Amino acid sequence: MRSLLFLTALFFSVMTTHAQTSNAADDAAIKNLVKNLEDGWTKKDGNLFAKPFAEDADYVVVNGMYIKGKKAIAASHQSIFDSFYKETFIKTEVANIRYIRPDIAIVHIDGKMTGTSYGKTVDTKAKISLTVEKTATGWQIDAFQNTGVE
Repeated sequence: MRSLLFLTALFFSVMTTHAQTSNAADDAAIKNLVKNLEDGWTKKDGNLFAKPFAEDADYVVVNGMYIKGKKAIAASHQSIFDSFYKETFIKTEVANIRYIRPDIAIVHIDGKMTGTSYGKTVDTKAKISLTVEKTATGWQIDAFQNTGVE
């Protein structure tokens, strides 16, 4: 009898967890974080680009450089927007959202950068991985990893 009760409780626990992880509103909010990144790049606004990041976020650039914190992410992006990425644009598409818990997800994004930099045509692709967290004020990016696709 105990085994049957345990299995029933386990079944409902798994079903409840599954229901919590397939929330369309959370998917939309996470996709909006990604859109915010793209909008910040388009407007060449470092603060707008960094808006969806946690205050203590970790950011790894495609060349392996590490940036710590929202303020540093905003400042470093403003610097590249004002210089060698001034004439570039990005397009992003969320490829996958996998919930680790109802309040933590790993997000994979397909990215593409076009335009010109240093007078040369830019046409690159990237696979971006995010770790996002749902807080009392909404979803935020805790970690960002940008990997070039060759």
